[in-house]
Amino acid sequence: MYIAVDAMGGDHAPQAVVEGAFLAAQEYGIAVLLVGDREQILRELTRVGGKESALVAIRHATEIIEMGESPVAALRRKPDSSLQVAFRAVKAGEAGAVVSAGNTGAMLALAVTILGNLSGVDRPAIVTAIPAQHGFTYLLDAGANIDCKPLHLVQFAIMGEIYARMAREVPSPRVGVLSNGEEDSKGTDVTRAAHEMLKKLPMHYVGYVEGRDLNNGKVDVVVTDGFTGNVALKTMEGFASFLIGQLRTLFTARWQNKLAYFLLRNSFTDLRAMLDPSEVGGAPLLGTDGLAIIAHGSSSPKAIKNAIRVADQSIRGGVNRQIVETLHTLPETMLAPSGVRGGRRLWAQIKERFRPSRDTHEHPTPAVEPPTEEEKPS
Repeated sequence: MYIAVDAMGGDHAPQAVVEGAFLAAQEYGIAVLLVGDREQILRELTRVGGKESALVAIRHATEIIEMGESPVAALRRKPDSSLQVAFRAVKAGEAGAVVSAGNTGAMLALAVTILGNLSGVDRPAIVTAIPAQHGFTYLLDAGANIDCKPLHLVQFAIMGEIYARMAREVPSPRVGVLSNGEEDSKGTDVTRAAHEMLKKLPMHYVGYVEGRDLNNGKVDVVVTDGFTGNVALKTMEGFASFLIGQLRTLFTARWQNKLAYFLLRNSFTDLRAMLDPSEVGGAPLLGTDGLAIIAHGSSSPKAIKNAIRVADQSIRGGVNRQIVETLHTLPETMLAPSGVRGGRRLWAQIKERFRPSRDTHEHPTPAVEPPTEEEKPS
């Protein structure tokens, strides 16, 4: 089965995307479906020494959703965008996942409207890998859901535990809820309720964890709402860049420092690789009926290659099947009535978040209702 790759999405598309997809096909034997302007894709394939083959297919699309474009407007006005065509390939069963470094809001909106939620999932969540002692910590939600209920955090924990175990091969993932202290009395009403529910589930739940536990290897999966998770993630990314910059300045300040760097350069290279987002590749959106891997907008070919690898691992691990089966073993009171309501609320959040400002030429997107059946992309 193909991995559908949005060849036109991202700051360095299509060059970096096509090269990364070709590398994934070459190194891992993963079949990729490059979606976008056929002429541009072929030109970039030729540049890297590739061509159409059984592992590298091309699906022509005439439109592009730009990085700064309103996702709601783009979905309605660009039905033949590379991103929308890629999602339709997954819906039709031609591909198992979509990988894109393009417009994140459009990714979320298309995943909800075209793929829909998995049975029993109320809110899809973004899971991202954070460097930690002896591996990674998997944080979710990293930005899809700003306001969450206890049930949502429980579902995030289940999805994160399954992803860590099935796609990342963590034998018995330790799961924690992010809070401002380890005591049961800490946290908010939402985290305290989720904490009590998670203690009753058959998983390795360790309880509350703090921000410092994201990197110390104490836990494998950390659950929080999308607002807190995104702030935590961006803070760590900023500090990693700051640290690398300070070390670079330190090692070039004097000749003695340059000598020290010469002696430590292998260790410094390892540290830089550990903190490099391109090593992780992409962040899966868990909970939709078909996988979506969100790559960073400035992804390099290496990052795209690794994002495709993550998608392939998730498919081979049967992550979605395991999520559905696990959620359906929970008591009825802990199951979402259907995937529709969560999708409607997430769509409303996306519309509100990406509503065009009044000083643009776009007409303001009205209110909070999700698209009607006629408005939804086909």
